[in-house]
Amino acid sequence: MSKSRWRKLLALLMVFGLIAAACGDDDDEATDASEEAGDDGEGDGDGDGESAAASGDFGGAVVTITGPERTDGDIASINDALNQHFEPLNLTVEYTGDADWEANINTQVEGGNPPDISFFPQPGKLADFARAGSVVELTDGVNAAIDENWAEGYQLDGNVDGVQFGVPAKTDLKSIVWYQPGRFEADGYAVPETLDEFKALVDEMAAAGGAKPLCVGIESGQATGWPFTDWIEDLMLRLHGPEVYDQWISNELPFDSPEVQEAMQTVVDLWTDENVFASGGTISATSFFDNAQPLVDGQCYMHRQANFFAGFFPEGTTFADDSDPDTVSVFYFPDVSGDRPVLTAGTLAAAFNEDPATMAVLEYIATSDYAENRQRILTEFLGGGLSGYLSAAQGQDPSVYQPLEQEFLSILADAEISRFDGSDLMPADVGAGTFWSEGTSLVNGDTDVATAAQRIQESWPS
Repeated sequence: MSKSRWRKLLALLMVFGLIAAACGDDDDEATDASEEAGDDGEGDGDGDGESAAASGDFGGAVVTITGPERTDGDIASINDALNQHFEPLNLTVEYTGDADWEANINTQVEGGNPPDISFFPQPGKLADFARAGSVVELTDGVNAAIDENWAEGYQLDGNVDGVQFGVPAKTDLKSIVWYQPGRFEADGYAVPETLDEFKALVDEMAAAGGAKPLCVGIESGQATGWPFTDWIEDLMLRLHGPEVYDQWISNELPFDSPEVQEAMQTVVDLWTDENVFASGGTISATSFFDNAQPLVDGQCYMHRQANFFAGFFPEGTTFADDSDPDTVSVFYFPDVSGDRPVLTAGTLAAAFNEDPATMAVLEYIATSDYAENRQRILTEFLGGGLSGYLSAAQGQDPSVYQPLEQEFLSILADAEISRFDGSDLMPADVGAGTFWSEGTSLVNGDTDVATAAQRIQESWPS
């Protein structure tokens, strides 16, 4: 298989894995969890963990981990990164990727047979498990590792009612715009530094009458509409800030508030026929991944999408290569007030027991060393190129990442504010339901902003 086709497959699996996790069917047939090993974690996990680590021997313990990441590269990089660290300590880690993770983790917990650790793609689901007492609080050692390696904004995703249950493990960056620097320079355009400059650039490109300013597509099968929600979330952060964003995703600020309607109207005003090239004929009929080819073919100048989108560009595309006039790169989706907010997604690791070996594994997952090793192993596994993995852990050696991935890291490092994908934090009936469907109706012109916002609000569970 060519590297380009492998990248596309990797990106598709990752994206649909995230979507499936966001709207998984609890009625899916469950699979048995891996056998647990070691004791049942009844003692003082933190103290015993420090003692075991100090002695350099965990006595042959086996720590089982499950999660939605399931490509061969993901499985190999997670297992190898952890086992290379823990084999000298007489501890083995067994990670299993699960296409039906959402349904199976419920069944495993209900049956009293959970793994030791699981990777959660949704902070909301982790919070449900924490409040139900299914996952355990982190030890002081794990919390110290998180504090040392992760900025506060990323820690919030794993904090439930003031208690830390989740360890940041993987970061997807959404607040970026794909473009070709050479085309910008040749046509006299500059990268915008503010949201107003971005809007003005769209107007300028549209008035020129050549390529459309934007490529946009929101079709994604049963999940059609989710790219629309990403735009709204990014704009809520930019227009109204993190505090209002937090109020919105908890429904303290209702969906039909003026603030949310302003963000929705901003998208409607940008996604006009004059501004958008839609390869499928309309935005809602264009798949979210069918926007790379038009960009490199010169049919549009810009496409706002997450870092995984690199996998959808045609074979032979170069990334962040100053020697190639056709190279593809990204710029930060500009803000309003210079506070550099970023919208993210990713995974959080949480424990189902207090066993010292379990906590030791979580403590290592929290480190920049784990992130570096996983990235290095995954890149080698794929034979070079872009890995599809990213981590916002501080202090990583950027040389293990490719030049474009280093740009992703730079944007994450410069961010003063970060917030997780809002639709993943909302109740499923809204975040993976009416937010998608009403957004699609709005884009199609079948409704207006006020009506769409009201219908989404009415669907919020009481």
